[in-house]
Amino acid sequence: MIFLKIADTDRHHLVQNISLSFLAGYIDTIGFVALFGLFTAHVTGNFVLIGAELVRPSHGVLIKFLAFPAFVLAVAFTRLVVIWREKQGKPATPSLLLLQLVLLLGFLFAGYCAEPITDTSTTMALLAGILGAASMGVQNAASRLTLKHMTPTTVMTGNVTQLVIDLVDIVRHTADEETRSRCVKFFWPVIFFGIGAVGGAFAYSHVHFLALLLPAVLLIYLYFIEVSGDTG
Repeated sequence: MIFLKIADTDRHHLVQNISLSFLAGYIDTIGFVALFGLFTAHVTGNFVLIGAELVRPSHGVLIKFLAFPAFVLAVAFTRLVVIWREKQGKPATPSLLLLQLVLLLGFLFAGYCAEPITDTSTTMALLAGILGAASMGVQNAASRLTLKHMTPTTVMTGNVTQLVIDLVDIVRHTADEETRSRCVKFFWPVIFFGIGAVGGAFAYSHVHFLALLLPAVLLIYLYFIEVSGDTG
């Protein structure tokens, strides 16, 4: 039933949602593996890890502290970009995709220069963490500002919770059409985030930070379908 319902959704929005969900899982996993447990896509995990580092210190605490202000500043700057584009009467999403792309390429470059990373307190390793967190900060902010039609793409806890609730109602045959449509909407981002996470781990194990070229290409693709207005 879930697969049949795909034909009823807006294709353009679906491509955006699954692509950005895949991208988030992919990048977050690379950051976690390469930078000793750094979460680039969300700050909650880093708070937990910072607490653990304070109890049992290791060499990875500084990069997690710096990721938080980098994330916050990226969100703030994203908001300013959206305000600027709105004043011009132009869509902000293409600009945000380019901003995320630039930060992601910076993440790639800094990480590549830092290799092999044995200590995250080196300048290039710290820069990689900062740029990676900033890149995902842009995506988090965009989901609240210009991509409100989508389910969250960077943190899956809420998505999985809603998906399970809706699936229970569907199995019990008490779900209405709105519930079924919502189930479809939440199903694919969860699946593609998971695929991205697995893919990111395998890609990093083979080509290290060059694995970030894939999400960079994906952002370029999303940018061009956005500016072309291609919804089909």
